Amino acid sequence: MRAARFHENGGPEVIRVETAPMPEPGPGQVRIRVAAAGLNHLDLWVRRGLPIETTMPHIGGSDIAGVVDTVGPGVEADPGTRVVVDPSLDYDWYDGTPPGPGLPAPTLRLIGEHTDGGFAEYVVVPESNLMTVPDEVPFETAAAAALAFVTAWHGLLGRAHLAPGERVLVTGGSGGVATAAVQIARRAGARVHVLTSGPHVEEVRKLGAHHVYDRLEGDWTRELRRDTNGRGVDVILDSVGGPLWPGMLRSLGVMGRIVSYGATAGPTVELDLRHLFWKQLSVLGSTMGTPSEFRTVMGMVFRGELTPVIDRILPLEEARTAHELLEAGDVFGKVVLAP
Repeated sequence: MRAARFHENGGPEVIRVETAPMPEPGPGQVRIRVAAAGLNHLDLWVRRGLPIETTMPHIGGSDIAGVVDTVGPGVEADPGTRVVVDPSLDYDWYDGTPPGPGLPAPTLRLIGEHTDGGFAEYVVVPESNLMTVPDEVPFETAAAAALAFVTAWHGLLGRAHLAPGERVLVTGGSGGVATAAVQIARRAGARVHVLTSGPHVEEVRKLGAHHVYDRLEGDWTRELRRDTNGRGVDVILDSVGGPLWPGMLRSLGVMGRIVSYGATAGPTVELDLRHLFWKQLSVLGSTMGTPSEFRTVMGMVFRGELTPVIDRILPLEEARTAHELLEAGDVFGKVVLAP
């Protein structure tokens, strides 16, 4: 089969579209003929090299939609079924009862990070990670929504418990998770503020954001304080990290919550503890989402209540170009590969 993979860590130049062995499903697994696979910043980090155990040569791609091709022993799914894949492996523990003393703690893994993913003609995944895609929903829509929408949903509602009437700031406003978060926060009844950069300001506003700030122009923290009558926001959903944190801490109101799900500008931040204790702030980490959250938010996508933003659809042969575009910040929403 054809696959976009890399044999060593590095820049986009390590991506090669080449022939790879056809994967075979084992017990409880299915093989999917991939119709669409979305690119995430996660794919860039894995390509550059993370301190994790992964396959090598590696096929990336956590966002996968396609058709069940063949099944392994004990599988009930029918070949020909249109499906989208929940990217999280072993996350079902979070929906159940925590392990007791002496039992091993669960380890979250991701398809396309710890295992081979969907940047190929075929991929093998657990049957339990499948969700049926209605006939009227394009594969590209399903793939573009999978990781981004469950991450935004879990961060805003599962971790921050965003409530109607609250004010939320979403950073990195042009990203797949951020464009999902704007829509989810609006539907939750929140007042939505977004931090992005010049070329994307108007595009973010069209998604329904109430206030959009250009981080390259002026003092966005002063503008935000003005727009909230000096109260600040209740929740910040952040993927940027790095130099934004001092301004974000100043922008939170009393009892505010900051939810971190990424660190595109760097993993080390400056945290003034006086903001933390005086305003009684909460700092929360968030990664992906539970299986039930995945099914909830994808159901909303299938019903047309939420819509993933797709910047462009490229053939598998242009996988390296897709990496270059995302790395350069020349993407609004998601890039999808169509094998």
